[in-house]
Amino acid sequence: MNTYNKHYDVIVVGAGHAGCEAALAAARMGCETLIVTINLDTIAKMSCNPAIGGLAKGHLVKEIDALGGEMAINIDKTGIQFRRLNTKKGPAVRSSRAQADKKAYQDEMKRVLEAQPKLDIKQVMVEELLVEDGRCIGMLSQTKTAYFGETVILTTGTFLKGIIHIGDVSYSAGRAGESSAEKLSESFLNLGFEIGRLKTGTPPRVNAQTVDFSEMEIQPGDDDPLPFSFVTEEIAQPQLPCYLTYTNEGTHDIIRENLHRSAMYSGRIVGIGPRYCPSIEDKVVRFADKKEHQVFVEPEGRDTDEIYLNGISASLPEDVQVEMVHSIKGLENAEIMRFGYAVEYDFAPATQLQPTLETKKVPGLYFAGQLNGTTGYEEAAAQGLMAGINAALKVKGEEPLVLDRAQAYIGVLIDDLVSLDIREPYRMFTSRAEYRLALREDNADLRLTEIGRRIGLVDDDRYQQFETKAADIQTELTRLQETLLKPTVGTAFGFRLSAFGKKETSLPIADAFFADSHLENILKTGALKQPTSLADLLKRPELRYEHITEIAPPTEMLPSVVTEQVEIQVKYDGYIQRQQRQIQQFKKLENFRIPDTFDYTDVRGLKTEAREKLAKIRPTSIGQASRLPGVSPADISILTVILHQRSNQ
Repeated sequence: MNTYNKHYDVIVVGAGHAGCEAALAAARMGCETLIVTINLDTIAKMSCNPAIGGLAKGHLVKEIDALGGEMAINIDKTGIQFRRLNTKKGPAVRSSRAQADKKAYQDEMKRVLEAQPKLDIKQVMVEELLVEDGRCIGMLSQTKTAYFGETVILTTGTFLKGIIHIGDVSYSAGRAGESSAEKLSESFLNLGFEIGRLKTGTPPRVNAQTVDFSEMEIQPGDDDPLPFSFVTEEIAQPQLPCYLTYTNEGTHDIIRENLHRSAMYSGRIVGIGPRYCPSIEDKVVRFADKKEHQVFVEPEGRDTDEIYLNGISASLPEDVQVEMVHSIKGLENAEIMRFGYAVEYDFAPATQLQPTLETKKVPGLYFAGQLNGTTGYEEAAAQGLMAGINAALKVKGEEPLVLDRAQAYIGVLIDDLVSLDIREPYRMFTSRAEYRLALREDNADLRLTEIGRRIGLVDDDRYQQFETKAADIQTELTRLQETLLKPTVGTAFGFRLSAFGKKETSLPIADAFFADSHLENILKTGALKQPTSLADLLKRPELRYEHITEIAPPTEMLPSVVTEQVEIQVKYDGYIQRQQRQIQQFKKLENFRIPDTFDYTDVRGLKTEAREKLAKIRPTSIGQASRLPGVSPADISILTVILHQRSNQ
């Protein structure tokens, strides 16, 4: 065995979305960091859908950015179409999504990694973890070279004993055309980790030259695209359209007739697939009453004719995939460039982790990404960022960073993973976040940038920009709260306008009449009957912030990122305050800590299932304990009483 001549603070295995964020975070926090990957040409590769964001996933990307991560900045540079979703719904569920230039995204992320000080990048196949005295001290490569480090982060994606399935053909691969990692799983088992199998899939890609887009519905990007990163001023690059078409009864008949040839339905796949992103075979079987399913036709980049058929992920034989694609409107003559496939791989249930993503069994070893049972680039990147942060903090001897469910979607994600013993690919949804009105996409920077600054990931320029924005928001909120509109004395129409603070300034009758008419006739809202602040006026459902500025403009025009935040905070003030009260109750339970050494076996009154769950997960707080399946409110009451008694002894 050879020994590499440099000792690292943090070693990251895997250079997908989790690995990139982990390595950049650790290096930016001052740690000597190494990232290794099977193939340097596939750093940050989008194995499946070439897009970033989406419902709830956009929240994760914004939070990664607010903490000082890279994903948002990268998609802003390389995106080819930007859309904001759920714009007609409340701010809690609005999300951003961008179609990516797949190759440009990879190249840009590789460039960022290569330019990062304190970060080394190597093409290495890892075969074994090195453990000494129960602690992870490095890893051994396929060429029998040992790399030593204070901490190791595994972000192996779908590569652990990966098997690709296309119809009745199966072969070892972590991704089409790439080798799987065959021996690392054995190292896991030897260390006592539990391993399971999951499955995911990808659809066929077709040549744009052979697609009839005139038969499809065009889906353009937003006219004024909103950047993902809080530091990106604007999206300057031109956007490309996507398209929408549908499967039909003929498509479904082809699939039904060939289900026995599908790798999924022939019994050759044992791994569990994603419930919320099913294959087309699954859709046809599970939703037999549906006559059609959407197929989103999405370009993979500016300099390629390759088109991604989002919605028809399949493990059918190649001849069936051709017939299926040709049955869809606009794709009758489409030439398939890459066939769809299913990939099955090993994962490690995340209940084996601390909330820091450090393993319970082996100190110094962290897991992130699909290894933990998640699906999606955004979920992986969020975990990678947190693993990188916590590995760096451990090396520096500082307290770890754990975001809770009331701070971030990242907190919800990790808490679910380490608490719920999930056995199917996990995907983030807004419905998973019980405090989603407080965890909006638009306020991610207000929630998390101070934390990013404290741990060393937010630089001076970004922080100054953040402080200016936060100050502008507060100044405008104060102006709206203190500026009063008063009905004019002695006239049935018009009012007195106090435009600067609480100082009253009389308007001429003509001006007062104009303002009153503007409210009733133009803004279609009722005239004032009593003194009203601009903030209270803005709370009227029919009025927007721009309407208020027509009546009483600020001294300077404010950027849209400020005015959006002001409007949301004013309009939803009552709901936000109610949620803050709920969060305070939540915090009490989260702050009620359970000692690491607490013995559940001698707690009388706990149900057997609750005792087993608590002993296995070892929750860090009463709050986490209360969210464990099989632990009832009665169990929590008993546990709380016992902990109170022991703390008073």
